[in-house]
Amino acid sequence: MSKILVIEDEKNILELVSFNLEREGFQVISTMDGTSGLEMAREELPDLIILDVMLPGMNGLEVCRELHQDPAAGNIPVVILSARAEELDKVLGLEMGADDYIVKPFSPRELLARVKARLRRYSPGESPGEKNTPGKKLKIGQLEIDDDKYAVFYKGIRQDFTPIEFELLRFLAQNRGKVYTREQLLEQVWGYYYPGDSRTVDVHVRHIRQKLGSETGVTELIETVRGVGYRFKEDS
Repeated sequence: MSKILVIEDEKNILELVSFNLEREGFQVISTMDGTSGLEMAREELPDLIILDVMLPGMNGLEVCRELHQDPAAGNIPVVILSARAEELDKVLGLEMGADDYIVKPFSPRELLARVKARLRRYSPGESPGEKNTPGKKLKIGQLEIDDDKYAVFYKGIRQDFTPIEFELLRFLAQNRGKVYTREQLLEQVWGYYYPGDSRTVDVHVRHIRQKLGSETGVTELIETVRGVGYRFKEDS
């Protein structure tokens, strides 16, 4: 049974989310402020966190940033739940390390679909980051994508990738030269597609480029195909 931590200060929303998750068989733990939410995340190490942005004590973006820097809890998938629907707010949430961003008011069915999509990447009993994949390594030049370790290496040095960044890079690398639209990538990597979510892909592609470009000296491996989407360079 997957354990989900819900950090939400609106009681009615907390109860709605908890009810729907428990009805689907999830174990739910919850709190209504950011500071205790961060502590619970570190102590309980849940399989996924649903995180509101506007929280007392410590806001959701601060919680997300602190989690992302934590060696033990940094790989826990985070789904932000927020009433702030502006594009800048969504991008900021993703920049802080969130895997997904849902705007209030939301459909419980949509929330469950996204939660299940993230948890589908892990097998029962595994912790986030320990994906149930064959022990394969994909080597492209000095870049190595290791399924067994769920890690990315360049020149033998491990790079700091979140689980969703790893999955996106691996999918594109496994299909070198093939162009994918943002919608296709959401379906293939995130496990869902809802209209208006394509910005999520853009943010994560930018993160990957930064980590395999400015930080390592690798040329841009993921190309933008104008008017279509993205592809991993075929001749890389």
